[in-house]
Amino acid sequence: MIKEAEKLNPWFTEDQTHHALSSWSKELTHEQLSKWTDSYHYVDSDKKSVGVVMAGNIPLVGLHDLISVLLSGHNIIIRPSSDDHVLIRMVAAILSSLDNGYSERIRWADGKLKDFHAIIATGSNNTSRYFEHYFSKVPNVIRKNRNGIAILTGEEGENELSALGKDIFQYFGLGCRNVSKIYIPEDYDIDKFFGGIYSFNKIIEHNKYANNFDYYRSVFLLNADKILENGFLLLKESGDLASPMASLHYERYQA
Repeated sequence: MIKEAEKLNPWFTEDQTHHALSSWSKELTHEQLSKWTDSYHYVDSDKKSVGVVMAGNIPLVGLHDLISVLLSGHNIIIRPSSDDHVLIRMVAAILSSLDNGYSERIRWADGKLKDFHAIIATGSNNTSRYFEHYFSKVPNVIRKNRNGIAILTGEEGENELSALGKDIFQYFGLGCRNVSKIYIPEDYDIDKFFGGIYSFNKIIEHNKYANNFDYYRSVFLLNADKILENGFLLLKESGDLASPMASLHYERYQA
């Protein structure tokens, strides 16, 4: 299944999918699930059908919504992303094999969603406008683009910079929690940052990532943008929070 998922979506490498599965395995323990669910008060009510439009930017990104709906006692109608339908169907099949009741509570919508009482939809800022209009008559949770930032003081050690590198490069930067911009002191030495993230240099061996690196490097140069690079990451000074694939925005601040 993991190889099939990578064949469908080359961003879902075995390493990235294993990381997602490993992360979920730590969260789906009895202790962690109890800690999560004990903070809510559950009441008996008629089961509703919750439609979930899932994203496909990182492996199993829709799993949290699947678990949330099932734990709340409701049924789920899944509109999977074309980029991540293999893994989420695999998990649903495993759940159904453990408890036949889940097979009756999980439905799939490969086309238009219908017969739902509420909606959870994840997409871009553009698609969110469509979601907000189309699903306006039912209770809904609509998610838009999100970006992560990091503020450096200049006092960070190698371990902290390496951890920052993970926040930048995990899932090739496609996650909504990936860092897309850093704020650095006016006199910060960029070479220190480049040195701290050098262990992630093999990311450039991924064909699609390398293509993006070459493409945006060409675009920046054609636009006469001032960039810094280390062979696998492009740094561009910009006030924007979101940065293109294989690049990172930075902005200097006065300490």
